Amino acid sequence: MPPIRIRELVKRFGDQTVLGGIDLDVHEGETMVVMGGSGSGKSTLLRTMIGSIEPDAGSVELFGQDISHMNEAQLDEVRKKIGILFQSGALFNSMTLRENVALPLEEHTKLPRETIDIVVTIKLELVGLREHGDKFPAQISGGMKKRAGLARALSLDPQMLFYDEPSAGLDPVTSAEIDQLIIKLSRELGVTSVVVTHEMGSAFTIADRMTMLDKGKILMTDTRQAFEAIRDTDRDLTQDEAVVRQFLRGDAEGPITSRKQTTGYEEDLLGIAPVP
Repeated sequence: MPPIRIRELVKRFGDQTVLGGIDLDVHEGETMVVMGGSGSGKSTLLRTMIGSIEPDAGSVELFGQDISHMNEAQLDEVRKKIGILFQSGALFNSMTLRENVALPLEEHTKLPRETIDIVVTIKLELVGLREHGDKFPAQISGGMKKRAGLARALSLDPQMLFYDEPSAGLDPVTSAEIDQLIIKLSRELGVTSVVVTHEMGSAFTIADRMTMLDKGKILMTDTRQAFEAIRDTDRDLTQDEAVVRQFLRGDAEGPITSRKQTTGYEEDLLGIAPVP
């Protein structure tokens, strides 16, 4: 059984159906990239996968356990096995980088102080920040904050890593460094990774497989090579494939832009029928 298994997942906010029946498997040790335009449902999918949102229907299984309706105590036990890199890094500004990385170890283990200090040093070294451990978040760059957040996500030796827009707001060089770090961690630690991104350069660099959402539905899930083939072809495609190709290429003309011209703004953005 895959470590992440999603079946018929539905999430609504009021009258808005944000996820409309998602089926997705993420295999052990792979990096799955989740992509889609604004309002496609990719961030909501990530939040249901880490248990911060309860679905309205369907199931999300991590490590063979359905987390969909777990209480907080049960979720906490599962979350000890996963690491999450939030878009902002989500560091505590009043704490040094070492203190930020040490926090999960202090809260969830009974390790002695000396052992925690060793683990923190190892995690900071993994992300190239060992010499900056005594700095505060305000004293470092955006890319360094992302790396520090990743060191903290790694503190409990997770079996899964979830990344929310890891390249957002970074310059191209720093973004490339984060991509290489994700690849390095995947190879060296063998973790299963899910990366939500709309940065196509990053997506094609780090992905083993990819899935694309559109209006709360999965249009395509396949290998990186299969998505590259869709992106690079000029042959006639199905409607869903044409949507995928336009998104991957960033073309100004295609089915996505045609849809925006023929549907209501609310319907296109949220993937729902306008309320009468």
